[in-house]
Amino acid sequence: MTNEIVKHKLTEKFGEQVRNFSEPYGMLTFEADKEMNLKVLQFLYEDEDLKFRFLTDLCAVHNPDNKGKELSVVYHLHNLVDNLRIRFKVFTDISQPDVFTATKLFEAANWMERETFDFYGVNFVGHPNLKRILNVDEMDYFPMRKEFPLEDQTRVDKDDDMFGRGGTLISK
Repeated sequence: MTNEIVKHKLTEKFGEQVRNFSEPYGMLTFEADKEMNLKVLQFLYEDEDLKFRFLTDLCAVHNPDNKGKELSVVYHLHNLVDNLRIRFKVFTDISQPDVFTATKLFEAANWMERETFDFYGVNFVGHPNLKRILNVDEMDYFPMRKEFPLEDQTRVDKDDDMFGRGGTLISK
């Protein structure tokens, strides 16, 4: 099994609905519309040659400059028989971050989707128990989004020189 075979089977099945194929560090990576996520995942799972039946990871990325596609959901799948890993991405608008749940196909998606919801706000449609898993229920924001400054700019109890941000060099 090779990346080229996987790419060929995907394009044969879905045509231009799967796109942007690349191989960073040798891992086949591709994209599809978010409405296609379950169809692509199910094909990768059920195809007797592909056998991507292990969901290694599911996470999100916030790209605030990518208008209409601010959030991406990234699936890392593993074919354990042929020891091949791939990365599959779908993008969604941050104002309506709905993506179909993969919990019926991969039981491991349950907690991974809850964590992704908790930190990024992706609404996994059809999830059996989509609620916060690590943050408090009262939290009204999603802490991994790039909408908030990394540190409090009003603090007066820190010395920027001690953190290499002061522009003053100490010389001997």
